[in-house]
Amino acid sequence: AWQGRSWRSPRLRSASSGSGTPSHSEGLRPSDSPTRSLASRFAGSLRFRLRESYGGRAEAQGAKEEREGVVAAYARLLRNRSYALTVAGYAAYTFALGGLAFWMPSFLERVRGLSKTEATTQFGAIVVVTGFVGTFAGGWLGDWYLKRSANAYLQVSAWATLAAAPAALAAFVLPQRAAYTTAIVIAELLMFASTGLINSAIVNVVAPTERATAVALSILAIHLLGDVPSPLLIGVISDATSLSTAFRVVPVAILVAGLIWLWGGRSPGLKSKV
Repeated sequence: AWQGRSWRSPRLRSASSGSGTPSHSEGLRPSDSPTRSLASRFAGSLRFRLRESYGGRAEAQGAKEEREGVVAAYARLLRNRSYALTVAGYAAYTFALGGLAFWMPSFLERVRGLSKTEATTQFGAIVVVTGFVGTFAGGWLGDWYLKRSANAYLQVSAWATLAAAPAALAAFVLPQRAAYTTAIVIAELLMFASTGLINSAIVNVVAPTERATAVALSILAIHLLGDVPSPLLIGVISDATSLSTAFRVVPVAILVAGLIWLWGGRSPGLKSKV
């Protein structure tokens, strides 16, 4: 089927079979000139490189400005005394909760003589029930007291946490099962009463445009200073002394959290920002 056909394109055949240079209608158009085509490609490549160069510089400049804006926002939040005190107390509070969550089943097993299954199940059930009841009760009490004090959320959290400290200490020193179980329940209820209130206090003491950054910074702080180092510290003290002795740092952390929040709640600078 291909026999007898020329391999050249119709344009080239017409150009070669005609007389001289092909016309626009028969041969190459002006835009088909090799020189013009190379020039067009070079110009297009140059425009692309220029756009890429300037675009990359603009993106780098924008990223730099964004980083500087984030650093400035963090610095502004840390200069906010009310915010700084609230987050500092939250870090101590999370330190205590992290230590309890990690080591309490081992404490019940090794010190109180419960089986591993019983210790895990009992403490897990206490955490679930007290977490729900304590958070709900704390939120209701905070809203009720808010009618009397603008700093109600932080003040309720402070008093509840201060009351949890002796209950936590009793849970670690009382040998009778009924006594230490009751103490654990009371301590957990009082501690969970602050969960919703503190998160509300954090967003209420900063400007609306800073709330997302304030929450992000608080999450970083409470984990970095709270539940990340506390299991390790309790473990180190336990290896050096005993688990009973190591657990004494938990009531101390709870007490520190309550005192910081009490200080922040009495601060005249603590005003809600809307």
